[in-house]
Amino acid sequence: MAYASALLRDPAQTYRRIDLAGRTANADGPALVQLLYEELCQALRVAAWAAENRKFAVKSERVTRATAILFALEANLDFERGGEVSVTLGRLYAGARKQVIEASLGHDGKPFRDVADTLSEIAEAWRAARAA
Repeated sequence: MAYASALLRDPAQTYRRIDLAGRTANADGPALVQLLYEELCQALRVAAWAAENRKFAVKSERVTRATAILFALEANLDFERGGEVSVTLGRLYAGARKQVIEASLGHDGKPFRDVADTLSEIAEAWRAARAA
């Protein structure tokens, strides 16, 4: 019964978890990276909204999520095969993490959106490369 109660507290969050689980079940490596980018940008945009609306718990949760995704993306870089691209992405992820953590200390949503916009461009390039 406690499980059902927890699910009903935030139906939107429950739906997102179920949706994400369904999309990752049969995804290959590149598809998972694309999903991580989508989740990351979504977390940053929600953090921006939460910062501006002083929803501290939501902001904290989304900052934690975004930071964890950035760590995961960085940890999965293949520096041997990826060469300079991996090094550049590693720097980008570390810089984005720093920006997100610094932004988490304030109430301005713009820094979160700036990081999300930058990463959305990379996500779009990733999506285009996968489609080619």
